[in-house]
Amino acid sequence: MKQEIVINLPIAADEVPNLRELVGWNGRYSDYPTLFERCNFWAGLRDEENKLIAFGYVAGMGLQHGYMEDIIVHPEFQQKGIGESLVRKLLQEAERIGLEIVTLTYDSKHTSFYTRSGFTPCSGGLWRRKD
Repeated sequence: MKQEIVINLPIAADEVPNLRELVGWNGRYSDYPTLFERCNFWAGLRDEENKLIAFGYVAGMGLQHGYMEDIIVHPEFQQKGIGESLVRKLLQEAERIGLEIVTLTYDSKHTSFYTRSGFTPCSGGLWRRKD
């Protein structure tokens, strides 16, 4: 694959939800296109047929701290280094715009992936609204 990961790649509203569903996540169709308006920046990668195969974004106030979320790689393209390249591209953009800290949450089975991608594992907390 010779195409490169692009910051703020033009993406149709249904493309990310479709990709989310391919990896087994809820599509969250109602989040798009609003997410593109509210996050600091996103990155994406298309295959040779112009299909979105990778996506991730950084949200926050855009001051010192950002939150990386939704690192997604199409199942047919996983284990090829695309996810790591996506995370590194997002971190490069974070550095370029002046963010000093980027955090994310992930399942412990992904610790080595995020460590290789530049993150230092640390403890944290999670709050969820009770329905």
